[in-house]
Amino acid sequence: MGVKEARVWRGSPGDGTAGSRCPRCVMTCGPRLGAVCDARRAAACVSGRPPAGLGGEIVAVESPVAIAGTVRGGRRRVRLGREVESRFGRSSRRTGEVATAFGLSVEPRRVRLVGDAAVELGPGRIVAIVGPSGAGKSTALAGLAGAFPLACFVQQVRFPAEVAVIDRVAVGESMCQTLALMTSCGLGDANLWVRPYDVLSEGERFRARLARAISLVGRDPSVAPLLCDEFCSSLDPLAAKAVSFNLRKLTSRKKLSLVVSCLDDAVLADLQPDVVVRLGRCGAAEVEERAVRSGRAISFRRRLVVERGTRRDYDGFAAMHYRTTDEPGFVSKVFVLRERGGEVLGVVVYAHGPLGLAMRHEATDRRYATDPGAVNRDFRILRRLVIRPDVRGCGLGHFLVRKTLPLVGTKYVECLAAMGAYNPVFERAGMRRIGQYEVSRRCHFALASLAEAGVDPNARDFAQLIARRRRVRAVVAGVVHRWYSATTGGGEKRVARQSPALLAQLFRGLVANRPVYYLWERPRRWRKMPPVGTSGRRRRR
Repeated sequence: MGVKEARVWRGSPGDGTAGSRCPRCVMTCGPRLGAVCDARRAAACVSGRPPAGLGGEIVAVESPVAIAGTVRGGRRRVRLGREVESRFGRSSRRTGEVATAFGLSVEPRRVRLVGDAAVELGPGRIVAIVGPSGAGKSTALAGLAGAFPLACFVQQVRFPAEVAVIDRVAVGESMCQTLALMTSCGLGDANLWVRPYDVLSEGERFRARLARAISLVGRDPSVAPLLCDEFCSSLDPLAAKAVSFNLRKLTSRKKLSLVVSCLDDAVLADLQPDVVVRLGRCGAAEVEERAVRSGRAISFRRRLVVERGTRRDYDGFAAMHYRTTDEPGFVSKVFVLRERGGEVLGVVVYAHGPLGLAMRHEATDRRYATDPGAVNRDFRILRRLVIRPDVRGCGLGHFLVRKTLPLVGTKYVECLAAMGAYNPVFERAGMRRIGQYEVSRRCHFALASLAEAGVDPNARDFAQLIARRRRVRAVVAGVVHRWYSATTGGGEKRVARQSPALLAQLFRGLVANRPVYYLWERPRRWRKMPPVGTSGRRRRR
């Protein structure tokens, strides 16, 4: 059915309902985006007055031309054609001079800004509206928002102040699903997950709004489409391609209905829209249906090369790793992933591993339990894998690991990864998951000792307590010292010169660390190591 009038209500700041949506609202969102609000707010939209006792005001009234209904189950055909009222601003001396000089009519008139194009919306489908600035892309999206009362506008998503981004994305879902969604939307840095929305950059805010909007619409994707104006306009080209590539996968997997607008075709190869609507400046509109290819790699994949790197390459990426305070140990080899002739997108570090690991003994029937020389000869450990945060989720991580495992030069490559509990990147690269470690008895004992002393490791004053209380520092230093001794050595001297803040950060990571152990064995048919070429591929004889 047609929607003759659409009103946008905004609640008063701080009341917890600002920007909430009712069945008749067109846009906006907030803590309750996507949910049908109570009868008071619904009555407010009909009457044009804010709900009693909540404050707020009506801020927009529009008259969309698009005719559509709610998408439920199947596809819905929608017409994008829309007329708008062309009128002057408040009369002034300057507006009069301009109208006289250029022969402009001061009478309001109806103008068809968007051509009469029909598209089909439905679960798993993406519609891309492409055109120059002023062609009517935003107007077309506003028409769809009016036609679908529960449509979600990404630009209108709101975050409460001082609340971490991760606490407002995919609320109620598992941590694994939440992190996967945020990574797919370009927020692959753990530091960004715990920051409030208002300290993020403009590009990071767009990605946070996109992740929250998808999580809210994803609860019932058949209700209404997800709308995004100026899609990826605040991102650099590679980040825009990565977000587009991941959004195509999310749309197909979650059965979303997505409509985006963009200036040109830069992201279309990765977004793979089902329909492309091209708008001209004079109201012309062309509709193009496209076939979607599943399992397709990201567009710049063919331009990627794997090269030998140095420790300096890793130093440039160290701050992007979630364990910024750890040392990679005795480094053996470093490889980098870059665009041909471009900047580095990822780095992987292989090092000499610890002499004794319980799961290594389990996987090799204890053949290396008493032979340190054989361990140094046959084993290397994948110590670091860092992909640039804005291009994570596109398969670059397991691509880099898979290409470099044969280049390490040892019979076995192992890996201990806390991220393995949330991301199967190493399994996709061909490594075998052996098991997951539990928190050690020493860590349990340390936590019990701190609890007995009334100390909470997660409290903000934990570092200050380490500095002031000798007993607390002794407990924390003992755990960190043992970990250093088992991994990189030199534990006693390193612990003695470290600051309370650094000790607190290391301790928190160690007592909660439950890494997954992976193992890769070189295939027997590879008698010699494949040389490193420009693409990292093994040469054929």
